[in-house]
Amino acid sequence: MKFKSLAVAALLVLSACGQLGAAGGGLQAGQTLSGALDQADLKQDQGGLVDVYQLRGQQGEQYTLRLTSEVFDAYLYVRGPGSLSQDNDDDGQSYNSRLTFTFPESGVAQVYVTSFSRNAQGSYQLAVERAGAATPTTETPATAPPITAQRLTGELAQGDAQLQSGEFVDTYPLTATRGQQIELVLTSAQFDTYVAITGPNNFREFNDDDTANNTRNSRVAVTIPTDGQYTVHVTSYAPGEAGAYELQINPAQGVTPDLAGAAETFAAGQTMNGALQQGDETLQSGEFVDTYRFQGRQGERVVIDMSSTQVDPYLILVAPSGAQEDNDDRSQGDRNARIETTLAETGEYRIGATSYQPGESGAYVVTLQQGAAPQVAATSSARRVYAVMVGISDYPGSGNDLPLTAEDARKLRDALQRQGALAPESVTLIDGQATRAGLQQAFARVAAVAGPNDLFLFFYSGHGNQVRGRVTATEPDGKEETIELVDGALTDDELTQMFAQVRSQTALLVLDSCFSGGFARDVVSRPGVMGLFSSEEDLTSSVAEKFEAGGFLSHFIQTGLSGNADENRDRVITAGELSAFVRREFAREVQNVGAETQEGQRNYQFPVVDRGAVQVDAPVLALGA
Repeated sequence: MKFKSLAVAALLVLSACGQLGAAGGGLQAGQTLSGALDQADLKQDQGGLVDVYQLRGQQGEQYTLRLTSEVFDAYLYVRGPGSLSQDNDDDGQSYNSRLTFTFPESGVAQVYVTSFSRNAQGSYQLAVERAGAATPTTETPATAPPITAQRLTGELAQGDAQLQSGEFVDTYPLTATRGQQIELVLTSAQFDTYVAITGPNNFREFNDDDTANNTRNSRVAVTIPTDGQYTVHVTSYAPGEAGAYELQINPAQGVTPDLAGAAETFAAGQTMNGALQQGDETLQSGEFVDTYRFQGRQGERVVIDMSSTQVDPYLILVAPSGAQEDNDDRSQGDRNARIETTLAETGEYRIGATSYQPGESGAYVVTLQQGAAPQVAATSSARRVYAVMVGISDYPGSGNDLPLTAEDARKLRDALQRQGALAPESVTLIDGQATRAGLQQAFARVAAVAGPNDLFLFFYSGHGNQVRGRVTATEPDGKEETIELVDGALTDDELTQMFAQVRSQTALLVLDSCFSGGFARDVVSRPGVMGLFSSEEDLTSSVAEKFEAGGFLSHFIQTGLSGNADENRDRVITAGELSAFVRREFAREVQNVGAETQEGQRNYQFPVVDRGAVQVDAPVLALGA
């Protein structure tokens, strides 16, 4: 397994893809078969050998596949009907692979047997178990019946399905419609509980501890965002925990803001006058919230403002997929809130008008501006790109090496050269060239020649880390984030100081590394700096073998700046278009990719996109002819 972090790797889903046909025959529940990877097998695009099998299943059936080998690092993935797409490298205890999945709809799944290393060969065994029965094949009604209170008992025990990180898990199907509110309460006297709910369009909510009651029990309260089949997951906080539990599924009223249901409809140009007060819905963190909804189209420009003299305004914008964008202060010295963005999706959006602190109450005004993004003339945006691009795959000591991250820097350089935008003074540092001194010298040299009307770009793909530092206003957790060069770390504070040399009015910081979101507080606070980061500040980032790239963000930046981010096809990519493209591609392509903190708490990888003070229509790149 490979995390883009020097910390110990844990939960990770790597994706592999290729132009493959069906070659291995059909699989049956209860079957264990023997096979071998050899040079006569099919090859994936990236060169790895692969055997392919078919497994027919009914909607709701759950299967567990176990791939073992004594001679290579087993890698197993499945692609199938509906949204079925899961991967597994290690089973958490060995180099063998174990994968548990549920058929979202009836059909035939393709099971791919391969290895983590390219061209690895040798014998293997593949075992197939059916772990759960099919759900009835009747059509899901257009409107699901009201959810009634249920009290279920069960036990986590040996023989249960397991998460990739080793925890036992029981799952329960749940049919629901948009706007229904559900409360899940998981209790146990024998283990530290963890409850989650997942569903269509990458929807997920989860909870470890019920902090409100200071217990190890878990509680999740959600408003269903769209009609469909959902799954409730009952598991534990740590691998191997077992014991009896009770799961309560309750219809919930007033436990979460109704951001998908009975929200007031907002129209472009409209002004909403409201008040945060007792009796309003509340966020789980305690703030009162009023919710509004509007219909948006992919590529539209939207500006939402919230002002008040009685509360510190805070805005939340939730996309149809569930992707969320927040804003606290419109600008330095202005406590009012503004979200100014280019929409990444088409569908119903939800606005949450709330406050910065729990319990704040008082009147506010919210306005919505909505319309087509303005065309930007390429002739007025043909700025040169002065770039420092760093990609490190070969770290000292083979145990720290990363696949494909050096290629990320080369691919971005080539993409910018094809557009005719890359200034010749730009520098690409690969592997051993990327020392602390080498980077600082290259940064200073390129920043010195980039003028105010040019774009300065710093790109990095490689390891990231968190180290203990001082508790400050910009580091309230007392941790400093780093990017790891071949001879030492570079901290977020040091990179902030380096950006002080940049004279360009617009600068782009792209970091594809673990914990990279922590650089936003420091570097993006500088005027004119826009940041794109592969993960939140306390979470790891994964290698994107699915795209033959060292990281998902690296791939999306390279394809976006190649022209795919030009939403309105005016041959100019703006800051808003690039932001929307990255968010949209993560929502589409990076589903259920695991991430975790240094302390082992689990979550999923999401990007951090922060335009800072860079205007949504600010040109980033004029595309070549």
